[in-house]
Amino acid sequence: MNKWFSSITMFSAVQWLFFIFANTVVVPVSVATVFHLSPDIMAMMLRSSLIFTGLACVFQGTVGHRFPLMEGHSGLLWGVILNLGISASTLGISLTSIGGGIASGIILACLVTLILAAFNGVSLLQWIFGPMVMTVYLFLLTFQLIFIFFKGMFPLTEQGAISIPGSLFSIGIVILVSILKLNGKTIISNFSILIGLIVGWVCYDFLFSDSIQHVTQSSDFSFALFPLGKPNLEIGIIGVTFFAVMMNLSNTIASIGAGASLFKLQPTENQYRNSIIVTAMSTLIGSGFGLIPYTPFTSSIGFLQSTRIYQREPFLLGGALLTLMGLIPALGTFLATMPITVGNAVLFVAYLQLFGTAFASLNGQTFNSNTIFRLATPVLFGVCLMNTPATLFSSLPVLIQPFIANGLIMGVVISIFLEKLVKWNLLESNQLESKS
Repeated sequence: MNKWFSSITMFSAVQWLFFIFANTVVVPVSVATVFHLSPDIMAMMLRSSLIFTGLACVFQGTVGHRFPLMEGHSGLLWGVILNLGISASTLGISLTSIGGGIASGIILACLVTLILAAFNGVSLLQWIFGPMVMTVYLFLLTFQLIFIFFKGMFPLTEQGAISIPGSLFSIGIVILVSILKLNGKTIISNFSILIGLIVGWVCYDFLFSDSIQHVTQSSDFSFALFPLGKPNLEIGIIGVTFFAVMMNLSNTIASIGAGASLFKLQPTENQYRNSIIVTAMSTLIGSGFGLIPYTPFTSSIGFLQSTRIYQREPFLLGGALLTLMGLIPALGTFLATMPITVGNAVLFVAYLQLFGTAFASLNGQTFNSNTIFRLATPVLFGVCLMNTPATLFSSLPVLIQPFIANGLIMGVVISIFLEKLVKWNLLESNQLESKS
């Protein structure tokens, strides 16, 4: 029992709390903004997000995959749903109709996922998302996250230019956290993320007091079901959402595989099945409150490698604290004032470790002039799309734009086709024979 309440465990739990919160708070607020929801509904969605995200983490850590891997809102689905909301006028569909179609697509995908899990469909998913596909996914996820946090480190002025003082401050936080991370003293290195967040927050408030966020506290605990729109039969929206949620299963396969590799374990089919069930149930319940679908965060591997604290107890306590924040508005209001640039700078350093995870997933794979295409084509094509303005695809049908413009989705899809259509082993053997 002492391991739950030791000083190391408690500080680690707070560090997990900050990490989960920083990856959660922006998501429901941005969705509510795009769908033009009232401040009360936005506050309800944020509160629901904190409560259910904390519970999802606890359930994954106890009855799901049982690894200390954050369960949070899927970045893939976040982008797709925001794009659908922004495209409402182009599609000629009201925001509530789009929101209802999204809810229907999520519910349908969750039911299909639960059926797959119940009837041993995990092997099918593993066949589709094979080892090389997962390697491609990890590389593209690393690039996507680093791009996001790198851009978020640099605040903009009212004229749209980079704020020099704020940008230099963010770079200073990156250097500070990097030095702490590389410090030989284990305790300081293990808590580099927490120290960076706290020091950065305090210094930011001191140096940029005029930029401090003022968040209105609400004690209203009312909940509204389907705030984005009640489920309907908007077939196009349902189809887009359904496909995106099913693609999101690749994240679960990659996360559990990477987590097991980190702990030098062999993942079992029960772990995959239980994790998929927890994710599907969390997503199904969360959809009723307008929340983005859940998924295990592969990026948690970078956090674990940065802190080198691998125990489950701090993770479970961090999830429980997040739920408590949702139930006590004053706590959520306080943490919501954390400067976004500070959070992005600290997470930028934490997620650098994810590149090592992607590289290690190659597992000694060798490449020749032919087989290099199986990795280079999907990864570089995906990175190119990530750096291509979405407006360039405006001439395409609106419903496929969220996919074509998404480098992560397209890279994974290309990798799946390459792995299933090309006999790479034969190419490798032919290359060896030609050399001999």
